[in-house]
Amino acid sequence: MTASRLHLVRHGEVHNPARVLYGRLPDYHLSAAGREMAAAAATHVASGGRPVTALYSSPLERAQESAEPFADGFDLVPEIDIRLIEPTNVFEGTQMRRSLLNPFNWWHLRQPSLPSWGEPYSSIAERMLSVMDEAWDAAPDGDAVMVSHQAPIWITHLRVAGLPLRHDPRTRRCALSSVTSFERVGDVWREVAYAEPAATGGAVDVGAV
Repeated sequence: MTASRLHLVRHGEVHNPARVLYGRLPDYHLSAAGREMAAAAATHVASGGRPVTALYSSPLERAQESAEPFADGFDLVPEIDIRLIEPTNVFEGTQMRRSLLNPFNWWHLRQPSLPSWGEPYSSIAERMLSVMDEAWDAAPDGDAVMVSHQAPIWITHLRVAGLPLRHDPRTRRCALSSVTSFERVGDVWREVAYAEPAATGGAVDVGAV
């Protein structure tokens, strides 16, 4: 059997009062609002009336916590997969605006098409499509959910759409607890839906790479 639809779900809001670009740093957990966002994403997927039979999560705390409503709602144990993780970033642990004011950091911005500040976009696309292919082929009849991060989800969107991977990170269409849904026909992925079921007005969203 193969899956019927695969949903890439972004994590909810993180408690981040210092406005740090947290990247892969440990101990960044969902805020109270973030938990509500994650629950809204799970409710949205459930409202489609399609059974979810496989659940995957990035190893980072915010993703695992965002997977909990799916685990509870569909009686699943999430499989942790490193390929769903946030990309590396040389600015991790800093306040991005302050870092960009320092001329010594401008070297990291020299080649945005890669990007030069972290994991290459092509690498992100390859690892994401790899885990998606494996999950699609392995899932019993039903949908699969993968809880990941903004950059991996947006890069997957670009690759599937056949668009250039180079982009301005400020223009990503990938809100907190958004759901980007795909189907695979033969070996070809296609995006079939995008939804923002959570209320994110006023949310802090500065930690994404």
